[in-house]
Amino acid sequence: MGVPLRPLAVAGARSVYREVAPPPALADVLACGWHGRTGWARPLRVLPDGCADLVWDGDALTVVVTVGAPLRLWLPAAETRVGVRLRCGAAAAVLGTPMPELPAGATRLTDLWGAVARRAEDALAATADPLAQREILEALVAGRGVTPDRRLLAAIDALGRPSARAADVADEVGVSERALRRHLTHAVGAGPKQVHRIRRFQHFLRRLEPLVARRTSLAGVAADLGYADQSHLGRDCRRLSGSSPAALVRVAEKFRTAAASPGQDPGHGFPGDDPRAL
Repeated sequence: MGVPLRPLAVAGARSVYREVAPPPALADVLACGWHGRTGWARPLRVLPDGCADLVWDGDALTVVVTVGAPLRLWLPAAETRVGVRLRCGAAAAVLGTPMPELPAGATRLTDLWGAVARRAEDALAATADPLAQREILEALVAGRGVTPDRRLLAAIDALGRPSARAADVADEVGVSERALRRHLTHAVGAGPKQVHRIRRFQHFLRRLEPLVARRTSLAGVAADLGYADQSHLGRDCRRLSGSSPAALVRVAEKFRTAAASPGQDPGHGFPGDDPRAL
């Protein structure tokens, strides 16, 4: 999820983000494909969701990771980016690298894959068509020939439930709690408690629209999502975004107002104006 840290629009500039579903054959590995154009130079705060993005920015192919805390990136003006988002739990299998070994932020893919990544960069640089570039990235992922452990993906889904407990999820997928922790740490870079925290926070982000529309309240959302109280929601929100829940609602309200105003652009930014984004 990308949250701008500066004004939502600049006169004469336009920020664009488009997202597409992954090919059915890659649905276990990819959450989506996307492309976007920055429009104007600005910093962006990327909120953790446990996923990893393969990103082509016109110069380099990188993998961008954020798990435990918000990540701050600088986006140059008018920069075009194309990417594919690896599902939470799939990145380690695709990348061939345990997630704890990858630093938060961007890592050049050539550092992980060498010549394979360099050939992909050459192919990406040879075309300016976002669709063709996305297909190159999808083919790159498909060429890895890996399928994430379905029990692990099921455990990650189960940890998104409001009342999820590690012991219960481990029993549900047929592994010990210790094994679940080990597999999650390898595949996501976080244990069950942190995965649950991230997944629940992402559910909160999807409630921002009804909060902006005054169809619910922060206290009601906190209760629905299994937080002990609104203060608990606030602590998790600050830990994972650097902002209070009310501040994120205000940002979402600004996006909604800008999107409804003729000639205005809400300033959506890399890497995710999808359910992760404001």
